Amino acid sequence: MTYKERTQEIYNLIGQGQLLEAFDKYYASNVVMTEPRGSWEGKDACRAHEVEFLSYVKEFHNLEVKAITSDEENGVVMHETMMDVTFQDGNRVQMEQVGVQKWEGDQIVHERFYYDNAQ
Repeated sequence: MTYKERTQEIYNLIGQGQLLEAFDKYYASNVVMTEPRGSWEGKDACRAHEVEFLSYVKEFHNLEVKAITSDEENGVVMHETMMDVTFQDGNRVQMEQVGVQKWEGDQIVHERFYYDNAQ
């Protein structure tokens, strides 16, 4: 399976409500995740961040993968996605982001997300 196919599989799982299962399967123990709001190091810290995000979500309405491209030789995948979610406070938002993953073997060791943090 290519890195691009693995990333598509991650988003297929997320679309089925299995974000944590995708995380457990595809993220390395030494993963680093970075986004405009901060950076987390290690699988436990990164997973806790994902659990925290999910705790704010009341309902997922849609997940759209707009683009995925990869540099298979160097283990880099870039993806553009949109999530339509309602948060616990009733605010419904379409969140758009671009992510860049660095893969080693079958797992992601670094992922950086780019999005407008003004929302």
